[in-house]
Amino acid sequence: MTTPLTPEALVPRLGEYLVKKGQISEADLQEALAYQKEKQKDGQRCLLGEALMDLNLLTRRQIDQAVTEQIIQLRNALEDANRFLEHRVEERTAELQEALRKLSELNQMKANFVANISHELRTPLTHVKGYLELMSTGALGPLSADQKNAMQVSQRATGRLESLIDSLILFSVAARGEMTLHLKPVNLNTVAEEIINNARSKALDRNVTLNFDIHPDIRLVQADEEKISSVIFQLIDNAIKFTPAGGQVNLSIEKESDTLVNVRVADTGIGIPSNRLEEVFEPFHQLDASSTRRYGGTGLGLALVKEIVSAHGSVINVKSEEGKGSIFSFLLLVATPVP
Repeated sequence: MTTPLTPEALVPRLGEYLVKKGQISEADLQEALAYQKEKQKDGQRCLLGEALMDLNLLTRRQIDQAVTEQIIQLRNALEDANRFLEHRVEERTAELQEALRKLSELNQMKANFVANISHELRTPLTHVKGYLELMSTGALGPLSADQKNAMQVSQRATGRLESLIDSLILFSVAARGEMTLHLKPVNLNTVAEEIINNARSKALDRNVTLNFDIHPDIRLVQADEEKISSVIFQLIDNAIKFTPAGGQVNLSIEKESDTLVNVRVADTGIGIPSNRLEEVFEPFHQLDASSTRRYGGTGLGLALVKEIVSAHGSVINVKSEEGKGSIFSFLLLVATPVP
C-alpha cells in the first residue's frame, strides 16, 4: 500500500527547526522521537509532527505553520540556487564561445602562415630544380660519374621537398574550408594499379610484400582522381613505412553495395594503441614525438587523407591492434551513368 504524501514528508529536520525556533525543547524532541520509534515498531505510520501532537507538545496549527515556513525557505533556497546556476552557465557559455573564437582565429592564422610560407618556398625551389636539371643533363658542362650521382641525390631531395610543400599548401586550403574537387567518373582499378607500381620499389627495399586484389566488375566512382590517388598512395606509403621486413600490405577495392565502393588498405605492421587511434589524423602530429623516433614524416599525410575523404562526403575509418597491424578504409559513391 502506498504511503500518502503529506507536507511534513517534504521537509527535512523538522524537529531541529522547532527547537531552533524555541517551540519545543531538546528534551521534548527526544521524547517525541522515542514515541515515534515505538509507534513504528508496532507497524504504525507516525511522523514527527503527529508524535508531537499526540504528546500534546504542539498543536496541528503550529506544526502546519512550521512546515509551511520550511517549505517557503526551501523554495527560496532552490530559486537562489537556480539563479546562481543559470548565471554560472551563462558565464561558462560566454567563456567557451570566446575560447572557440580565439581557437578559430588561431587555426586561421596557422593556415594562412602555412600557405604563405609554402608559396614563398616554392619559388626558390623552382630555381633549384631548374638548375639541377640543367646540370644533370650536361647543359652546363660535362659531369663525372660522382657528380652525376650527386645530382640524382639532389634531385630526389628536391622532389621530396616539392611534395612536402604541395602537401602544406593543400592542407592550408583544406583548413580554410576552400578545398575544390574536380569530380568525374574514375576507374579505381587503373588508379590503384599505377599506385602499386610506383610503390613497389619501396616495398622491395623494405622486404614488404605488396598485394592488390583486382575486381574487374568494380564500377566507376565519382571522385577527384588526383586527390583520391594521393589518398590511396599515402595509405599505401604509410602501411609500407610502418610494416617490418617480412610483412604484408594489401590494397583491395571491393563493391560495398550497388551505390558504394570500399577502398581498403591493410597491413601487418606495428599497429596503433587503441586509445590513440584518433591522434593519427591530427596535423603535424606523430605518435612517437621523441627526438629518437624511428619513423620520419611531418604528420601531415593522414591529416590530408582525412580532409580529402571528408571533402568527398565520406569518412576514413581505422581499425588497429598494437603489434598486429592496421586497416584503413573509406567508401566512395558509384558514378551515376550519363543518360
